[in-house]
Order: sequence, then C-alpha cells, then structure tokens
Amino acid sequence: MKLTAVIGAGTMGNGIAHTFAQTGFNVHLIDISEQAIQKGISTITTNLDRMISKGSITEEDKNSTLSRIKTFTKIEDGVKDAELVIEAATENMDLKLKIFKQLDEVTKPEVILASNTSSISITKIASATKRPDKVIGMHFMNPVPIMKLVEIIRGYSTSDEVTKTIMDLSVKLGKEPVEVNDYPGFVANRILMPMINESIETLYNGVAGVKEIDTVMKLGMAHPMGPLQLADFIGLDVCLFILNVMYDGFKNPKYAPSPLLVKMVTAGKLGVKSGEGFYDYSASKKAEIVSASFQ
Repeated sequence: MKLTAVIGAGTMGNGIAHTFAQTGFNVHLIDISEQAIQKGISTITTNLDRMISKGSITEEDKNSTLSRIKTFTKIEDGVKDAELVIEAATENMDLKLKIFKQLDEVTKPEVILASNTSSISITKIASATKRPDKVIGMHFMNPVPIMKLVEIIRGYSTSDEVTKTIMDLSVKLGKEPVEVNDYPGFVANRILMPMINESIETLYNGVAGVKEIDTVMKLGMAHPMGPLQLADFIGLDVCLFILNVMYDGFKNPKYAPSPLLVKMVTAGKLGVKSGEGFYDYSASKKAEIVSASFQ
C-alpha cells in the first residue's frame, strides 16, 4: 500500500497524515478549507521540529516526511489513485455518510474506506456505500504520532481480508492495533466517557472542585491527565456527542450526559478549542495548564 488519502486536516487528520508520511507512505491530505490545510501542515511541521529538538529524528527525516504529503481541496482529486482512504472529519453522522457515499462513487471498487470515528457505527457508515465489506474503523488516539493504540472496528460486513490488511498496516505504522466489534462507543469510549461523565457529575454535585477531582485521578489512579482536563482536550461537545450515541444505542440511563456537560456545551464552553472549559485556556493560563498535565 503506497498511497493513503486522509480526509480532514484537523487534529486527528493531520496527526494521521504525519504518522503515515513519517513511516514512508505517500499521503494526500484533503480538506475543503485551504486555511485548514495550511494549519494542518503547520502543525505537522511544528511537531516534527519538536521531535528534532528531542533528538528522535533528524532535519533530513523532517524534510522527507513533509515531501511525502500533498494537499488537495477536492475529494475526487485527492483520492483518485489512493489504495486506502481514511476519513477524519468532524464527528457528525450526516457528514460522514455524505463523505462515504461520495468516496464510494469516486474511488476504485477495491479501495478500502476507513473511518477514524470514535463512536459512530461502522455498519451504519458502510451502509452509505456499495462495498460494506471494505469499510472499517481505524480509531487513532490523540496525539496520533505518539499514542500507540489503534482501535480496529469491524462493521457487520467487514471482511476478514480487509481486517487483516488494516491490522498489518497498523503494525507497520508502529502502532498496536486492537480488533473490536461494532457497538456504541467501541471499547475506548464505552469505558472512558462514563468515567468522564461521572467526574462531571461529581463536580456538579459539589463533592470536590475541578483540580481536586483531577488530582485524585492522577495521583490515586496513575492517570497522566485528569478526566476533566482530558474532556477539555477532547472537546466537551465531542464528549456530549459520544455519550448521546451510547445513550441512544443502549437505552441505558448510565450513559445519560450530566446536566452540567449539556449546559457547558450550550454555553459554548467546549474546552481547549473555545479557550475555556473546566480550565481557562487563555494565553496567560494555557502554557501552565498544558505543562502541568504532562509532568
């Protein structure tokens, strides 16, 4: 597999493109916004520079990685010769169905179509195509170049051959793939989101403050980042969306989002992306918070 197309130049998309390119694959990075593409390339460049400063790669490695990435603003142009397409667009059902329907029409029949979705049914996504056996989930973790795990999600019709191809490919990327079946939240978020939600409920009920809750989980449970801060980094709107997917899928009240989470999202307090969530990410506070979280 020599050419991979990645749709979406945001946090996950540029991280996936970075990982593939650094491993030696040619990558087409696609986004309808030229501004988003340039921001994505800038992020990749910054992350490569950080790796140089740590001595993990050379300047030549950086230049080689960047040279393997080409950018496009039209899906049909970017996926034309791809052997694998990975969709990393916003976590929105209608948008993903629209993208996969288009991909099915503009790619060769043998091309594997993967989604980086963190919660949406792969079976549902595959239903927008005429090749459900070649649709699979590749749920990378953030930050993609660093995190080892990739959840490989099999839809109802995903073939054994496609699953093996993607599992083997993930190993070539230096990742550790874990095969899971297609149920709401898969494994990672089915376990993580209720924990985050319960942390928000703990705050909502006045049991303890934000920093106190996060400190208990970091020092007591050896988590590298507290659940409330992690929610800020994921995006509170994304957390709410995933919880709603699981609540709708399982019809179980334990997945019902905390009223505080709903209220914060309604107020536009989405975490890092909006500048404020459970923590203040204004310029004067951001560096201090980010630095503390990785100590």
